[in-house]
Amino acid sequence: MGLPIKSDAMPPGHLLEEEIVRLKRERNAVLLAHYYQESEIQDLADHVGDSLGLARAAQKTTADVIVFAGVHFMAEVAKILNPERVVVLPDLSAGCSLADGCPPAAFRHFLDQHPGHIVVSYINCSAEVKAMSDVICTSSNAAKIVAQLPKDQPIVFAPDQHLGRFVMKQTGRELVLWPGSCIVHETFSEQKIIELELRNPSAELIAHPECEEPILRRAKFVGSTTALLEYAISSPAQTMIVATEEGILHAMRRDAPHKTFSPAPPEDESCACNQCPHMRKNTLEKLYLCLRDLTPRLELDEALRARAKRPIDRMLELS
Repeated sequence: MGLPIKSDAMPPGHLLEEEIVRLKRERNAVLLAHYYQESEIQDLADHVGDSLGLARAAQKTTADVIVFAGVHFMAEVAKILNPERVVVLPDLSAGCSLADGCPPAAFRHFLDQHPGHIVVSYINCSAEVKAMSDVICTSSNAAKIVAQLPKDQPIVFAPDQHLGRFVMKQTGRELVLWPGSCIVHETFSEQKIIELELRNPSAELIAHPECEEPILRRAKFVGSTTALLEYAISSPAQTMIVATEEGILHAMRRDAPHKTFSPAPPEDESCACNQCPHMRKNTLEKLYLCLRDLTPRLELDEALRARAKRPIDRMLELS
């Protein structure tokens, strides 16, 4: 892995990507990037995926260093699965509204009010909340996991209430929902989507299950980020309106270049509300610096890490 390479000089823009590739090689580093990252970061990544795919990639890696171009809870998962490896995140403050909206102390109080429940937590939560859970899920496998749980035990589902309601419809199971939501997926406007559909009558609306019910009700297909990408490629539709973070459009346009993809419009079209502000904190410059200096690093208390790992292992077994 070598010693940190200290230099105050930032490579010029046209050399930045070359330097990132060089540092990855010298560090024996693997770069994991979420589909919601900037396109330049996705193109440099060794693995691009959704939360489940990236968790699996982190579980299998043999690299000395894991660079996670995503948000904090994703890098935490990589560290939980790889305590012996260096895990770095370009911007340590890249958080998540779902994780931030489910504070561990409040969640513990919530669980105390629902004794005897199996706790299924969406991966978009902190290590502390994972440690209170029986099994973790992602949007890719949430319904599959809930369907496998004992029918005679009640279930708490946290922290995304919209995904939880979608899972209830898919499985027929009743869930006690923590009232959390994603700031990006709540911004889409049903009225503006209808207007866009009227202007493009052959377009299909596809949506992530973190969206609100009126959007899901209108969608031709609902699925995880990876499932949306796969559907976008395979569907005969030539025009699609995509209701999720618009970073996925880069992969859709790359893999289906003959089709037209439009991001679903937010209520306030004067803002970039369909971009996750946390995901966009990671930049090429920060990526270069974290590889150069091997900071900021993810560190976890070992007892907490071990408790948080059990429900993640359970997820990987069930999925």
